[in-house]
Amino acid sequence: MSPPSSLLSQVLHSTFMGLLRLSSPISAIFSPESLKILSNFLFLYVVYRLIIRPYLFKPSPTYLVDFSCFKPPGFCRVPFSTFLEHVSIFESFDSESIAFMAKILMSSGQSEETYLPPCLQYIPPKTHHRDSIDEVEMVLFPVIEDLFSKTKVCPLDIDILIVNCSGFCPSPSLSSIVINKFAMREDTKSYNLSGMGCSAGCIAIDMAHSLLKIHKNSSALIVSTEILSNGWYSGQERAKLLINCLFRMGSAAILLTNRKEAKNSSKYKLVCSVRTQRAFQDDAYLSAFREEDSNGKLGVTLTKNLLQVAGQTLKSNITILGSQILPPLEKLLHCVSVLQHRFTEKPGKSAYVPDFKKVVQHFCLPTSGKGVIREIAKGLKLEDVEVEGALMTLHRFGNQSSSSLWYELAYMEAKERVRKGDKVWQLGMGSGPKCCSLVWECLKPIVGESKLGPWADCLHRYPRY
Repeated sequence: MSPPSSLLSQVLHSTFMGLLRLSSPISAIFSPESLKILSNFLFLYVVYRLIIRPYLFKPSPTYLVDFSCFKPPGFCRVPFSTFLEHVSIFESFDSESIAFMAKILMSSGQSEETYLPPCLQYIPPKTHHRDSIDEVEMVLFPVIEDLFSKTKVCPLDIDILIVNCSGFCPSPSLSSIVINKFAMREDTKSYNLSGMGCSAGCIAIDMAHSLLKIHKNSSALIVSTEILSNGWYSGQERAKLLINCLFRMGSAAILLTNRKEAKNSSKYKLVCSVRTQRAFQDDAYLSAFREEDSNGKLGVTLTKNLLQVAGQTLKSNITILGSQILPPLEKLLHCVSVLQHRFTEKPGKSAYVPDFKKVVQHFCLPTSGKGVIREIAKGLKLEDVEVEGALMTLHRFGNQSSSSLWYELAYMEAKERVRKGDKVWQLGMGSGPKCCSLVWECLKPIVGESKLGPWADCLHRYPRY
């Protein structure tokens, strides 16, 4: 019996000969021996493209070695009463503005234990450039040092550095500040992401993943934060006052690598990354916009159609994500449902929503607010236990923008719920609007995290609904 390669060669040769016979002018040029050589060449080319080339040029997986989350010091804690007492003293706010902020705080899903930087606890707040730099040093340096300590990695081992912060973009950049503080190598490839909202943390991971495909045997440090002193709004427009009430201190540092030997020591492997945006639509583009008010005071306007825009952005993202990770049956049911809805069903009846829980065990959702978390959970058919990480992170730490997703994952690890082989979906959504999904696979049992990280002193009090 002929080996498979010989059979394939014969099939390719016969096919190639048949195609040439269809064009008699061309077949007349080649002798039978030449045609046989060409068919063998075709066979070798197919083997190279289908077997050899994918194996030789397949990029190494991206591993998440470990991550750290910043635990703000106790003196930064701001209870509601303290926050409202302070803003009532500020001359920039009238009684209606204060009443509005009080209402937002009470309904936000935050607790009395969230944090604001010291510069915003002065009367009036200190929002100068130097104050923002002080906040940068306060939230970034300790979390990076903690990550280096946990992973036994030194600054000279970092090949790629990405720092993301939406509202504060100094010169030198935040990445340069980090490089200067930790004396990194002169050939460290550094990047600074700004103006990308709460989705920037996931986008930074996606960017690092792309860079690691090119740079072999490399390590990437990603640092995610939001500098609040630079974003404080001192006017009276309600659409801009929301930012003062919702965003709180936080930062995270993540170490990625594509080194093969890191597989045994890493926590996760990146399964896939999906990015989408809707900035091409004017109403979506203007749904969250940084601009001056009528008195020239800078702030971020959040429009009434923000939730609708977020839903459209999320829908396009999870459609692409579903096509990559969902089992065939779920894809088929969704496609059939869409066709029925379009041609036969009554208007208003929603299409079948695929069950992502069949492939994903843990969900890290945007902590934009309790209502937003509940709406996303409803759309994805998630139960309370599956959105517990998001709700508890919002309650304990508030909305920490791009770093919130890592506090959620830290919560799940502290509860020892992430097991080997589990999939974790991190969903980042931000202004633009943008949406980025990351799916991780757990590589080893994760235990002992309850005594470490930001949840160490309060884990016993959660969950709280």
